[in-house]
Formats: sequence, C-alpha cells, structure tokens
Amino acid sequence: MNATSPEAAPGRIVLLTTSHRVAPGLLSWPAWQALRTADAVLCADGAHPQLPYLREAGISVADASPTAQELVDACAGGRTVVVVATGEGEPALTDGLARLAGSGRVRMPELELLPASYDLPGARLLDLVQVMDRIRAECPWSSRQTHKGLAKYGIEEAYELVEAIEAGDREELREELGDVLLQVVFHSRIAEEDPDAPFSIDDVAGGIVAKLIHRHPHVFGDEKAETPEDVKEHWLRTKAVEKRRTSVTEGVPLGQPGLALTAKLASRAHTAGLDVPLPQGEGIGYELLAMAVRAEAQGVDPEAALRAAARVYRDAIKETEDQGKRDAEDGGEGLAVS
Repeated sequence: MNATSPEAAPGRIVLLTTSHRVAPGLLSWPAWQALRTADAVLCADGAHPQLPYLREAGISVADASPTAQELVDACAGGRTVVVVATGEGEPALTDGLARLAGSGRVRMPELELLPASYDLPGARLLDLVQVMDRIRAECPWSSRQTHKGLAKYGIEEAYELVEAIEAGDREELREELGDVLLQVVFHSRIAEEDPDAPFSIDDVAGGIVAKLIHRHPHVFGDEKAETPEDVKEHWLRTKAVEKRRTSVTEGVPLGQPGLALTAKLASRAHTAGLDVPLPQGEGIGYELLAMAVRAEAQGVDPEAALRAAARVYRDAIKETEDQGKRDAEDGGEGLAVS
C-alpha cells in the first residue's frame, strides 16, 4: 500500500464551535456542509443545545468523548470526523492532538477549527443579563436590593463616569461605563419581580429603541437634517408631541447640581426662542445664576468648567500642603544642626 492510497490518507478533523449567545440551530452554511458530508459527528455533551436541531436535520450525532489518538485513528482512510465542541472548547482533546503532532511519530489528519456561529455586536450583553439573573437569585445582598436602595449608587456611578471622561482615562472610562450599565440591568432585573407593573431589560431596550427611531426621522424617515441644530430641532419637536408638555421647563430634574440645572433651563429657553430677563436679586446665588446662563450662551458647560477649575484648586491645595511639610522638615533639620 503506497502513501498516496486512500487507505493511507490521514483524513480530517473538524472542531465545530458554536456560540451560546446565538439561538441553537442557527449555524453557518460551511458548518452545515461539514456536518452533512462528515463520515462521523461526535459530541461529548449529550445535553448540548445544538443536538436536537442537528438530529432534526437528519444528522446522526454519536455521544462520544474520544482521546486524541482514538480520534486520529477514526480518521484513518481519509475519513472526516466532526467534533461538536462543548462550551469549554475541548481543551483536553486539542492539547492531546498537539502532543501527538509534536511527537513527530504520528501522521496527523488535517485539523480545522470551524466556527459554526458568530456573536453579533452586543452579544455579551446576554451574558450580563444571565449573570445578573443568577446574582439576584443567589446573592444574599443583591437579592434584597430595591430601586430606592440602589438609587445612590446610580448617582455615584454617573459621577465617576463623568470624572473618567474628563480625566481622559480610556481604561477607567470602559470600566465606569460597565458600572453604569450594571445599574440599568440591576434595576431592570428588580423590576421583573414587581407584582403590579413588571418589566424586563427587553422592555427597557425596546422602549429606548422605539424612542430613538421616532426622534430621528432624518435617519429612519423622510425628514432632512443637515446640521446638529436641525437634529436638535427634530428631537425637541417630537419630544414635545410625545410628552404633551405645556412648558419647556417640564422634565428638567430639579435635583441636579445648581450650575447644571441653570444651564439646562437656559438651554431650553434659548432653544424655544424665549427672551427671558434674568431675575435680579442680591447674593452669590444670583451672581452664579448669571454666570451659568452666560456660560451656556457661549457653549460652555458651567458644571464641567467649575469641576476643571476645582481640580486645579485641589492640586494647589496639595502643593501647599507638600510645601508646608518640606518647610517643616527643613526647619527641623536646621534645629538639629544648631
């Protein structure tokens, strides 16, 4: 028997991987081709979510967990064996195949890693929902939390996100966005348990999707918008119709920081074309009011501007403290020498 005869052909191993974030049965065309043309299809997990769909499609799947050598032997004679990988990715099998290949004593089959399904953008959000569901059910602290109890954390995380943005720290920004996202998922999970008006993270996402589409007629409809100002006009017009508000001040949260509140009110008045004279009064409050309105008119966020100045002030305080410590140390050394 020569080396090129069919009996001597080493065959082919296809390691088929799937994503648990994609509905079972939704496999790529190359994956279905490999499954249908294989001489054998193996899977070590009898409860693998893909198996019912494969069998429904007429594909025979053997419940087997072969060693690397057994798998190589199964490919003898040019046979193709497809291994439907478990969630762990079959590390023991792939390590064994690597050792056989590295030994140089075994003629190895062709080895192909074939992703049968791919994660869509945002797929890891499904993992977050599953993890949050388990934490809510099993964690003694998380299982007792309420919307009111978590409210303070939402405020804290929002401020930490703003701080990361202003600091320009990309790694910190990624982490803080995750913390803010956790608040959304956590509250949504708690909301599922409400006996009177439950809703889920899907309801939350569906609501904001519908809102974004409705408020962007220049993207999803026939409206035209050439400038950011046009977009803002569309947004405010559709928002006014949705909310049926009688005043531009409605919907402005009064609990936000004073400078941000003033700037928001000034922005609403400016967008509505209202020429509102500033209230006159004595004291620092009215002075800050005028400064915040002036900042908004100049396109400056007064809250961010004050925070930036406050950070410089913080650094000046620390420098003064450090200088005081240095002076004290120098004075102490002088006394010791004298």
